[in-house]
Amino acid sequence: MLRGKTAVVTGASRGIGRAIAECFAKNGANIAIIYAGNEAAAKEIVEKIAESGVEAESYKCDVSSFSETKETVDKILQRFGGVDILVNNAGVVKDSLMLKMSEQDFDSVLSVNLKGAFNMIKHLFPQFARRRKGRIINISSVVGICGNAGQANYAAAKSGIIGLTKSVAKELASRGVTCNAIAPGFIKTDMTDSLPENIKDRVLDQIPMKRMGLAEEIASLALFLASDNAGYITGEVIKADGGLCI
Repeated sequence: MLRGKTAVVTGASRGIGRAIAECFAKNGANIAIIYAGNEAAAKEIVEKIAESGVEAESYKCDVSSFSETKETVDKILQRFGGVDILVNNAGVVKDSLMLKMSEQDFDSVLSVNLKGAFNMIKHLFPQFARRRKGRIINISSVVGICGNAGQANYAAAKSGIIGLTKSVAKELASRGVTCNAIAPGFIKTDMTDSLPENIKDRVLDQIPMKRMGLAEEIASLALFLASDNAGYITGEVIKADGGLCI
């Protein structure tokens, strides 16, 4: 489905990002993995992806840094010759009620989750426009749609991703490039596995489907949006939350 294409996936060393990278590789895409600090995990996923018979390379990069993302994008373009798919998945959480949330925690979450997506799109925008093809997929969250107590910073960033997605979609539509967002709900990852059982039960009670989603399910949706079959879909925000935010 993606044979011969190159995909850049940020935050790809674990969780949803890793699942997307693996899924794309199995469907023929070469993968550029961007990670923040877990070099061992990044090397592991690169080795696993290589088993699919595609090219893969990892790049350590702080996506919140405009200059660092520029340098990383330049390296990727030199290595792979061009980028067909960009998945902005990198994100952090620093949860706290507004009364206790520090300015630093608010700024750092927006810097990675929102500005990081801007930085990546900004530096790849010229080549997308020049090539007159491509897919941009931004990982938002249902929290960016519905809000959530204790996550004002995360909700603001993920809501900002939605506005960024729609604006970029309008700017690149005439060039044949689509830009869409996925808004996952409660997904089973290392992060959610570490939550206390009472917190998990409370969340599951709110989900009509009564289960957590799987990272592989988000990856399958991303695969569709990255494919030629999704060529007439742009500016959309697709929820994958088991009905949590109906």
